[in-house]
Amino acid sequence: MLRDQARLHLTLMLVLTFSTGVVDAIGYLGLDKVFTANMTGNVVILAMGLTGQDGLPIVGPIVALAGFVVGATVAGRFLRGVPKGWHRRDTWVLSTAAVLLLIALVPTTFATSTPAEPAIGLPVTALLAVAMGMQAGAARHIAVTDVTTVVITSTLAGLAFDSRLGRSTGQAWFRRLAAVVLLALGALSGAALLLVAFWLGLALAAALLVAVAVLGAVGGRTAAKELADRAQ
Repeated sequence: MLRDQARLHLTLMLVLTFSTGVVDAIGYLGLDKVFTANMTGNVVILAMGLTGQDGLPIVGPIVALAGFVVGATVAGRFLRGVPKGWHRRDTWVLSTAAVLLLIALVPTTFATSTPAEPAIGLPVTALLAVAMGMQAGAARHIAVTDVTTVVITSTLAGLAFDSRLGRSTGQAWFRRLAAVVLLALGALSGAALLLVAFWLGLALAAALLVAVAVLGAVGGRTAAKELADRAQ
């Protein structure tokens, strides 16, 4: 049972990693070169933008960084004192993140693949960043090793460092490689959907978040029921 739960959690976190790729592609290509999940990218873009480099935003990355921190803080506060692993509060956190994506979807429904105007783009950036911060907080609490859903730099470093060409130790190579590939596929999908309509990628990401929240909740209830049956 524990193994089945671990596999379920791994699968759900990999789905969220794909969703992150979708959202970041939308942010970077459709919201003036802003990442709403990859904060490393925002820090670098912001730093270069402050030097006056043409075409690099300043306000957008600041909004995204602030929103992400707020989202992660809210998730941490809500999950305080809850044992690691999937809990019903994780379901609420992820569901709230999905709602934020749906709210962000509303003003972009009629937008084209071109970058949104600041009056629309900045609020949408804030909503997406808060949602991604909450997702990252929930993923941190669920604690699937090597799958943070929003960052793959450390995952890629571990994959190479522990490979046969590196120190050649045993490693969970599948989940690491899957996280890298799925993030890339998510970004590819987000960029492709952006060619059709801005809102399509957000709709896909929101749907995936809802599916993950529901499946995680169902899996948690099933596990709890099995434990209760065994205790009788």
